[in-house]
Amino acid sequence: MASTKIDYYEVLGIERTANGEIVKKAFRKLALKYHPDRNPDDPGAEAKFREASEAYQILSDNEQRARYDRFGHAAFEGAGGAGFDFNSTGFEDIFGDLFGDFFGGGGGARRGGRRRGEDLSYSLQISFEEACFGTEKEIRIPRHVHCKDCSGTGGKDGAAPVKCGTCRGAGQVRFQQGFFSIAKTCGACNGRGTVVHDPCPGCRGQGLVRQEQDLQVKIPGGVDSGTRLKLRGEGEPGPGGAAGDLFVIVQVLEHDLFRREGNDVLCEVTVTFPQAALGTELEIPTIEGSVTMKIKEGTQSGSVFRLRGRGVPDLHGYGRGDQMVRIAVETPRRLNERQRELLAELAESCGEEVHPQQKSFFDKVRERFG
Repeated sequence: MASTKIDYYEVLGIERTANGEIVKKAFRKLALKYHPDRNPDDPGAEAKFREASEAYQILSDNEQRARYDRFGHAAFEGAGGAGFDFNSTGFEDIFGDLFGDFFGGGGGARRGGRRRGEDLSYSLQISFEEACFGTEKEIRIPRHVHCKDCSGTGGKDGAAPVKCGTCRGAGQVRFQQGFFSIAKTCGACNGRGTVVHDPCPGCRGQGLVRQEQDLQVKIPGGVDSGTRLKLRGEGEPGPGGAAGDLFVIVQVLEHDLFRREGNDVLCEVTVTFPQAALGTELEIPTIEGSVTMKIKEGTQSGSVFRLRGRGVPDLHGYGRGDQMVRIAVETPRRLNERQRELLAELAESCGEEVHPQQKSFFDKVRERFG
């Protein structure tokens, strides 16, 4: 009699050529969707979950998948079924990830009590110039360190912790959940696998105390607001594992004269009407001091000049940006009689002459409005 089971590939919604990673991702998605604990009012959820679990165990095993591809469900009939084992190594790994959210336990990261310490972050303000050329700062970080009274063991006078009697040192306990068993972080030892019977009074058995520590942080030239600098191993110490990292997040203060766009620096320089009309030489501020720049005659307000190589050094060492100098022509607001006379003479001497930019503007107006 032909099997009435649905094709395993159809159950997981994948192609027959799918690799192991795709199989795992498809099952994880279905397991999270149909897990009975997430669907207490849906009697069909457990059946769908079990169906997906069967499909995953067959298709995630190369040997069983080859048999299934050749013979279908018949490959596992007549021998007590496929022999599904929800405590197998592959299932234990994926269920450890899936059900950590449900039961507060972790996957392999918690086993045996060896866990990596938490990462820390620190926001550091620096000046515009410091961001451009780099600097070194001393920062003070509050974090946990190993207790000196017990040398980090948590036991009084440095006594070593003993094996947890609840989980027998495994850091996990197993319990039955429906038709399979699940590993959960041991609540008696918090996954460490050991317990302290006579705790150290200095750290109350934790093996860690909170302190403020000073660190020297080297800021490379070219950083910008939002740049994250990673100090490996300067985060929280891990219980039996490696320490976490410290991330220093840079915040660059605004500058009175300069504004940054990428590796370029922008600044605005004000000139008088005569200087713009006749041309001149000006001392232009840069992030490394002043330089002389020639302003050609007839310079218009809004014109931009480029000073090559006067910008911010690239963070990764690829040269430097430029400095862009934007010209703003200042119109005099208060004129004495002589100045008025001179400007009037200038206007009269121009007569009906229309300057190129003015002519272009009125041409556009006529085209627009007829």
